[in-house]
Amino acid sequence: MLETPDDLARLQTLLDASHARSTEHLRGIINDDRTLTAAQVAALLTGMKVISVATVTAHGEPRISAMDGHFLHGTWTFSTSRTAAKARHLAARPAVSVAHVDGEALAVFSHGRAVEIEGDDLARVDDHWSAHYGSSPLSWGDVVMYRLEPTWMVGYAWKRADLLAERGVDA
Repeated sequence: MLETPDDLARLQTLLDASHARSTEHLRGIINDDRTLTAAQVAALLTGMKVISVATVTAHGEPRISAMDGHFLHGTWTFSTSRTAAKARHLAARPAVSVAHVDGEALAVFSHGRAVEIEGDDLARVDDHWSAHYGSSPLSWGDVVMYRLEPTWMVGYAWKRADLLAERGVDA
């Protein structure tokens, strides 16, 4: 877990605000017994996680694909080839939805904007990814890395106490 106290505070504010402005239907499913705190989300999302990233085409048609995601400093980072359709969609229309679903046990749903990572931030993210993969994703071709700037996010655990105990995360 790489989140600083400020990262966790920002994430907690986002989680609380997102849950509060969610529909009654969603709050009925992701109720107080099933929500996750920022610290729990960050602890549960260490390492690489498969995420579903949804974009839209120029014609407004939705597209979703599975990607490697790394949750760093309270948000998702992900990458793709600049030649991929996903990169073209994000360059033209950066609005994105990102979800990580681990069966019925855990889910984190988010919406926001994908921002290309550059400069010193790119070096830090690349260092993290390189440690995981054993080589830099930037060496794999014309790769672009993104950070999700979330405007809405909720964390869900079907049986929160059981999940946290099973995965060694403090309640």
